[in-house]
Amino acid sequence: MLRFLVVLCSLLTACRSSVCPCERPELCQQIREEKDFEVNLVDQPVAAKTCFCTFVYLFVSLGKGDVPLSYLVDQDNRTAWITDKVTLAKSQFMDGINIDIEQAVEEGSPEYYALTSLVKETTEMFHREIPGSQVSFDVAWSPKCIDKRCYDYVTIAESCDLLFVMSYDEQSQITGDCIAMANAPLRQTLDAYDQYLNLKISPKKIVMGVPWYGYDYPCLNFSQEGVCSIEKVPFRGVPCSDAAGKQKPYKWLMKQVNSSMSGRLWDDEQQAPYFNYKDQDGQIHQVWYDDPQSICPKADSVMSKDLRGIGMWNANILDYSDDPVARQQTTMMWNALLGSPSATEEFESKLKQNIILH
Repeated sequence: MLRFLVVLCSLLTACRSSVCPCERPELCQQIREEKDFEVNLVDQPVAAKTCFCTFVYLFVSLGKGDVPLSYLVDQDNRTAWITDKVTLAKSQFMDGINIDIEQAVEEGSPEYYALTSLVKETTEMFHREIPGSQVSFDVAWSPKCIDKRCYDYVTIAESCDLLFVMSYDEQSQITGDCIAMANAPLRQTLDAYDQYLNLKISPKKIVMGVPWYGYDYPCLNFSQEGVCSIEKVPFRGVPCSDAAGKQKPYKWLMKQVNSSMSGRLWDDEQQAPYFNYKDQDGQIHQVWYDDPQSICPKADSVMSKDLRGIGMWNANILDYSDDPVARQQTTMMWNALLGSPSATEEFESKLKQNIILH
């Protein structure tokens, strides 16, 4: 039987108190029952306003306001860092930790081995100090040294409870024509999961992360065929990248597409929606994003490949207002995580039985 689990990963702590803040104290106890299928609800600072007492993660982003990986090459520094995170997780009734590192690491370097040790030692301490806790590690959309992130993916997967594959920002290094393209092209996205599985990483260790945001690219040139040439912004050795654009949340996308010059368009090759609009200065922009049509086949592959689950970045960038159109759009995005309509009915039934958000 499929069972579901919502994982809340917050950049801020969800429940800032040493005393259980939930109406039912048992909700502050760590979850110990293993789930067969997980919906990873990744949230940002909005979580500080609401106490979700289901399965709460401590989210840490190394190198982004935390510590550089080079600091953790030292064993004592590593132990102190892990101990601090365990103490924080205990004091705030958290059920685990999610480690997000997007730093460049060379294979065989001191940082390469330190990162692998960090994941292993974090998992061991969390499991020992918080029985039933879960340690997850965020990885790039492909294991092939994306953005020079040459990690020991196999050993890391063995050392933690699950890998959250960030199947987005797939244009972070554009090696061909410097043009606007899909954030997560379908074929490229799904082929990358085969790459992970070909490393003999268990599918039950893998969660698919899908984007609930898109990229807004100002076009330096806009061809008659609708190709948008973008500024060359280098990234880690490659001359062109999605840094030429700006990330835009889904709620912005749904408003902007209605006033665009093109309306919603669809690219059959990349299996992704996009649209074109003019800004106040008359410059044409091309916007690529994901919506239910592009997400559903990805969600279907989660089941066909027998992966651990699915998640998103991030939950609070949908429009949760009372506007009826926005509510419908938001509902459709959540339903898209359950896959095609044929799978949705079965999933929704089990979802209602097994997920309770407080």
